[in-house]
Formats: sequence, structure tokens, C-alpha cells
Amino acid sequence: MSELSHVDPADVAPGNGYTHVVTGTGRFAAISGQIALDETGAIVGEGDPEGQARQVFENLRRCLTAVGAGFEHVAKLTFYVTDLGVLPAVRVVRDEYVDPAKPPASTAVQVTALVRPELLMEIEALALLPE
Repeated sequence: MSELSHVDPADVAPGNGYTHVVTGTGRFAAISGQIALDETGAIVGEGDPEGQARQVFENLRRCLTAVGAGFEHVAKLTFYVTDLGVLPAVRVVRDEYVDPAKPPASTAVQVTALVRPELLMEIEALALLPE
């Protein structure tokens, strides 16, 4: 059984929507950065941060399911966005998939471009799965 522990060190400023340290045991899964493409390869939500985030998190969910995991097994999310201004919309969708009381460790990075100009974000996940 994989169980994650969420730790916020006393001498570090509290995280706002993320956990500073997540530990656990189990099988490791690295989920490649997912973008807002549907199963046919078409872009979903062009110009719509929440629409793109919804497709990205659905793609992450499908990848996790493929290895017998769910968002409760995600230890870390990394967000690559072309504009940090989309993060509030991303967080709204993220909180529908992860437990906001025990969020994963997270990193957000603004990038100048992604693989296609219509894309606003790419999100990757690291997970610890049950043995």
C-alpha cells in the first residue's frame, strides 16, 4: 500500500496551495507533461485556460489510471505555463482532482513557449503507487 505523508516544515513559510515536502513508499511513476489535446490529437480550449486545464488534468487522470493509480498517489506536480496569470484557473481545476487539504508538492514555471503556440500549459506528475 502506498501512503503519502505531507510535511510543512515549521521554519519555512507556509505553502499557498502546495505542500513543501511529500514522502512515501511504493512504485514510482513519472507521468510526462500533458497538454490540452484530446484523444484524436485536437487542441481543446484554445485561448481558454480553464478549458485547457480541464483537458490536461483529464489526460493526467487517464495516465494515472493506466498504471493503477489516482491523484491521491501524486506526490508532485510541475506546471509549465506561458503566462503565470493562468494559474488561478489551473488551480480551480486542480482542486477538483486533488485533495486541497493535502495538495502535492508543486512547482510553477513560466516558459516562453510550448510545443504548439495555442497551448497555454503543460503539466507533469510524479506519483508513488501501491506495491
